[in-house]
Amino acid sequence: MANYQIISDSSCDIPAALLQTLDIGIVSYYATFDTVQYYKELSEITADVFYEKIKEQNVYPKTSLPPIQDYIDVFEPYLQAGKDILCICLTAKFSGSFQSANNAKQILSETYPDRRIEILDSICVTGTQGLLVWQACQMRDVGYDLDTLIDTLHKQKQTAKINFTVENLDFLQHGGRVGKAAAFAGAILNIKPVIVMKDGELFPESKVRGHKKALKTILDMTVQEIGNQKQDYHLCVIRGEKEKEEDARMLIYALQEHGFSVEPTPWHIGITIGTHAGPTAVGICYIKSNETTFESEPLS
Repeated sequence: MANYQIISDSSCDIPAALLQTLDIGIVSYYATFDTVQYYKELSEITADVFYEKIKEQNVYPKTSLPPIQDYIDVFEPYLQAGKDILCICLTAKFSGSFQSANNAKQILSETYPDRRIEILDSICVTGTQGLLVWQACQMRDVGYDLDTLIDTLHKQKQTAKINFTVENLDFLQHGGRVGKAAAFAGAILNIKPVIVMKDGELFPESKVRGHKKALKTILDMTVQEIGNQKQDYHLCVIRGEKEKEEDARMLIYALQEHGFSVEPTPWHIGITIGTHAGPTAVGICYIKSNETTFESEPLS
């Protein structure tokens, strides 16, 4: 058994059934719809309930990163048990969670000077972060020591990418990702953005007319980008609201037809990215597989 514990913030969006099998600690983000009452992700609010509340209340929610004390509360029991810690955080370009985790490390290092606490900026979000955390767990379980694991993860995270689209630009506009004019034009002309997430940042890739064409575009992009190396990559399809389940499953089926190793059920986009992308996001996440990972049948 490894002498270190893997921990992630809840933005990794690993499905609950899989999460239970991985032996990892989770530090949760918070969501609010009125800036008064905050809900702790996973334990107090699920992704589907989050999207239902957005529609019912017609509001733009806000998220709050885990405070330093939350990291301390998750870290300390493992340190008391004599374990070192590897905490894999949401990209630092999106959130201050990486800094909160480092602040917790500084505080706890005074009490536990003989224990290692390593904080890794995943430069990933949602499904790509989840796939990276999953790889970390698999490498731990086959005996990687902490230094080798960290070195490998720094290489693996550079291969991660998300290709996604949204039907409604309102949330991206509200969050400052697109301008008001672009959002208005998108609504009038049925223009859908194709957006990529790479190296910890969002980049607009293209604009197409119609949701079905946008879905086909992100599929074609993925097929082209991975090319004949499909055996070296692992994929998952992510979706926002449950009404996007059919779109997500269509993408999974198409990827399977192309011979990709893709998770057989969609992963839900959690509150951290859902706040900015909105309920209608659908995307394809991929990461290069380490030689020791994802050798068995995909789990979800």
